[in-house]
Amino acid sequence: MIPVRCFTCGKVIGHLWEEYKERIATEDPGKVLDDLGLERYCCRRMLLTHLEIVDKFAPYQ
Repeated sequence: MIPVRCFTCGKVIGHLWEEYKERIATEDPGKVLDDLGLERYCCRRMLLTHLEIVDKFAPYQ
């Protein structure tokens, strides 16, 4: 689950995750982040380094 806000600056970024995930399959991630309006490196880091691990842990609940 992507955090709703950037940990560093507090900007709301959670709603951008689905579009980012779809677009990086065909486009450069840096260009996608620019198009989504993420200019701060802290916000860009949140999307670039996010891993979907919920699906891996769900069977163990």
